Amino acid sequence: MNKSALIFLSFALSCSAPKSDQEVFSEHQRKVLDPIAEVKLEQEIPVLEEKMRDQGLVDVEEAIPGIKVELKYSTTDNFFGQDVYGDLTKAFLQPAVAQLLKKALDQLQNEHPTYTFLLYDGVRPLSVQQILWDNLDKPDSLKSLYVADPKKGSLHNYGVAVDLTIFDTKADSTLDMGTGYDYFGYPAYPDREKEMLAAGKLNKAQIANRDILRKVMTANGFTGIGSEWWHFNAYSRKEAGEKFEIIT
Repeated sequence: MNKSALIFLSFALSCSAPKSDQEVFSEHQRKVLDPIAEVKLEQEIPVLEEKMRDQGLVDVEEAIPGIKVELKYSTTDNFFGQDVYGDLTKAFLQPAVAQLLKKALDQLQNEHPTYTFLLYDGVRPLSVQQILWDNLDKPDSLKSLYVADPKKGSLHNYGVAVDLTIFDTKADSTLDMGTGYDYFGYPAYPDREKEMLAAGKLNKAQIANRDILRKVMTANGFTGIGSEWWHFNAYSRKEAGEKFEIIT
C-alpha cells in the first residue's frame, strides 16, 4: 500500500470513529484548564466536613442516635440572616463532648420518652466567629455578652460548646422556651427569669421547660451561661485550651 493510500485510510478511520462526549469534554478541559487553574478549583471546593473529621471531631448524629440537628448558621434563619456554613449541614463536636451529650440525652429520654435534643450549633470555625462578631448590631462593649470576641476565641471554636433545645417527637415541635434561638434580650437570660416572669414576659411553663433542659445538661457535666438559655459548655476556657486546639 502506497503512502497516499495509508493517509486516506487513516483519515477514513478517524472519521468513522467519532469521539465520545466524555472524550470531547476531557479534551475541552485540557484546553481550557491549565494545571494551576485545576489545583485552584480543587482548593475552592468546600471541605469543612472533611476538615472537621481530619481534626478528630465526630458527627453528632453518628455518635448520638436519635438526636436532631438543624444548624442555624447553615441557613438564613439566624440573627443576621446569612448562611455562613455553606455546604456544612452536619454538627461536629469533640468525641468526649459527644459522649457527655449522649448521657444527657439518655437521661432526658428516661424521664421524658418522647423528647430529644435539637442541636442548633456545635463546633464553629474561628473564621465564622469573626463573621458573627462583625455582623452583630451591638456596641463593642456589649458584643461579648452575645458573641465571643474572635481575638480570644469561643468555646464553640474548640468544639466543646453546644447550642440546643428540646424537641417533642410526639407533638413534632420544640418546647416553648419563651424566646427563639439567638434572641438578644433579657427574656433569653437565665439570670433574668424571675424578673421576666414578674414582668409577664415569660410564664411558668416556659421556665419549667428550660429547667428540664438545664437539669439534664448540668447533671452530665455541662454548665450554662447567664445570657442564653440554649448554650452549654462542657469545659472551661482554661481546660479547653489545654486539651484541644481551636478549629479555624
